[in-house]
Amino acid sequence: MLTLTALVTLFAAAFLAATIIPFQSEAVFVALQLGNVSGLVMLVVIASLGNTLGAFVNYAIGMRVETYRDRRWFPMRPDQLERTQGWFRRYGVWSLLLSWAPVLGWFTLVAGIMRTPLWQFALLVAIAKTGRYAVLAWITARAMALAA
Repeated sequence: MLTLTALVTLFAAAFLAATIIPFQSEAVFVALQLGNVSGLVMLVVIASLGNTLGAFVNYAIGMRVETYRDRRWFPMRPDQLERTQGWFRRYGVWSLLLSWAPVLGWFTLVAGIMRTPLWQFALLVAIAKTGRYAVLAWITARAMALAA
């Protein structure tokens, strides 16, 4: 039961971290890895799945949010949105490979605004998010091995 609770917590943390809600999932991931709560592959899969699905929330918001861009509560100033859209137009869907980075996670929202094909979005974001957790797992495992 503890393992299931831990994995659900990891999924929720990773999901929230991918949305526009400011949240970090790395601490939860590393804590579960250090606690040997579950197999490492399972941790990477659960965190990647949660983080990727959270990015779909941003994509869906992006599909609808541009109509509200002039509202005061809109999360980006118009000039920031224009700059981000220009960057996205310049580098295209490949910029989604940087969606693992907290600051650049906004590109998942912009991908929705720019009407990126869903299959491209899903593929590139899944690669980016899974790569992030795989690298984090490797770094943590190396640190554990060096400390032993």
